[in-house]
Amino acid sequence: MTSALGSAPTGQDHRARPIPTRAHRRRWARAAGTGWLYVLPALVMYAVFVLRPLALTVQYSLYDWNGIGVARWAGLDNYVTVFTDSDLLKIISNAIILIVFFSLVPVALGLLVASLVRRITTGAFGTVVRTILFLPQVIPLVAAGIAWSWLLSTNGLVNQVLRALGLGGVARAWLGDFDTALPAVGVIGAWVLLGLCTILLVTGMSKIDPALYEAARLDGAGPVREFLAVTLPSLRQEIGVCLTVTIIAALASFDIVYISTSGGPGLQTTVPGLEIYRLAFSQRQVGLASALAVVLMLLVLAFVLPIQRLTRGEKP
Repeated sequence: MTSALGSAPTGQDHRARPIPTRAHRRRWARAAGTGWLYVLPALVMYAVFVLRPLALTVQYSLYDWNGIGVARWAGLDNYVTVFTDSDLLKIISNAIILIVFFSLVPVALGLLVASLVRRITTGAFGTVVRTILFLPQVIPLVAAGIAWSWLLSTNGLVNQVLRALGLGGVARAWLGDFDTALPAVGVIGAWVLLGLCTILLVTGMSKIDPALYEAARLDGAGPVREFLAVTLPSLRQEIGVCLTVTIIAALASFDIVYISTSGGPGLQTTVPGLEIYRLAFSQRQVGLASALAVVLMLLVLAFVLPIQRLTRGEKP
């Protein structure tokens, strides 16, 4: 029954929904099948080159195997070794320490540099500055490791500058000293990753609504308050990406360490990636190497997943 004004009741659509016919279902199935055909090559490649090696690594970690002879079932013995061997624990701790240099330093400096770049660079000059900042990310890590090895050597440029400033007592073989080798490797990683973090953060800042900054200024906010109240919350997702990429780079580091120090002196700069390589190909302990690789993967997930959870969501 209609209302007094002669109009139909509102709030719900009483029109019957069309019942999908067999022809509609066939068209939907055909479209879905076509979509899966497009995705299938990528799924096959992912299964062959990611899932299968991952499954084999987990399988090998449960055996005592030299890579050639007959494998002997070891159960969880390899994992017990990883968590009880003092050398392996130190190697894992080295990777965790590198997170400070590879991740926290580039992100913190990247925020500072990106803020300055956003304020003082425009037009062609801004493009040049961004290119220079991103250049370390383009240079191969092997080349970066070699160049920094020269700079940080006993007679390298860094020590020459220190001697010229009258600080010869501070000069040392930075990559060969037990106290400075790991921080020196961390400085190399921070230099490499700073450009990537800066570019990502500058791109994120360019998407922030200028009205937010104007409103903050009207409320009397200075540069620091403006950064904390507007810029930092708006870059939550970009910061999450930077932290994820750099933490993975720290925990999975290999190239820079192998080229610059080969893990020395002693075990001061040895990281899990390098130790996995040595265990598998030099010492023929494939099972222990696989167990360390699985632990490294779990360590990456333990750091990355909480960051993804905290930084996921809509921007303010």
